[in-house]
Amino acid sequence: MDPRRTVTSTLLLNGLTDRDNAAAWGEIDTRYRPVIIGFARTLGLSEDDAADVAQQTLAEFSRDYLQGKYQRGKGRLGSWLMGIAHHRAIDAVRARARRKDWRGDSAFIDQADGERLAQTWDQSQKQAILLEAVRQLRESSRMAERTIRAFELVGLQNVPAEEVARECGMTVDEVYVAKNRVTNRLKEIVAEITGAFREDE
Repeated sequence: MDPRRTVTSTLLLNGLTDRDNAAAWGEIDTRYRPVIIGFARTLGLSEDDAADVAQQTLAEFSRDYLQGKYQRGKGRLGSWLMGIAHHRAIDAVRARARRKDWRGDSAFIDQADGERLAQTWDQSQKQAILLEAVRQLRESSRMAERTIRAFELVGLQNVPAEEVARECGMTVDEVYVAKNRVTNRLKEIVAEITGAFREDE
């Protein structure tokens, strides 16, 4: 089992009180960096700017956490990170506007209400969880690579089963069997990863 799915948030957050606890800080980075990047991308930032926002957000989180600014009983960790990421995204948009190379809509980023931002964050989190689940499945499963690939094509990319069968050297029936098999296993992994996020709430 992937150790990242066994660390409870209580142990994790306690571990963060030690700035030298590389395992705890690495877990936070692994868990939240993809979510922050997806969130920033959904707000309209480029891939590079979204990566910068994630780095700045995690650095600010680290500094604030070590200064005791986060109190678990007063709000979700994810909500706190989302707030930091939103402000850093606004900074990125304003910096782009000053350089006159921004072509996106800054109104959504500046004026989005809490509910819209929370929905955007939750969707980014779900996408990050799914991608992590597929990665873990690929690394730890005994399933053939073509079985997982068939699932990705037909289940995630909506490629027609007939085309997937040709690409993966399978029959159409085998494609659907692969999809069902991978889907069932992924549901288990997704539930485990989601549980770690829920403990942060």
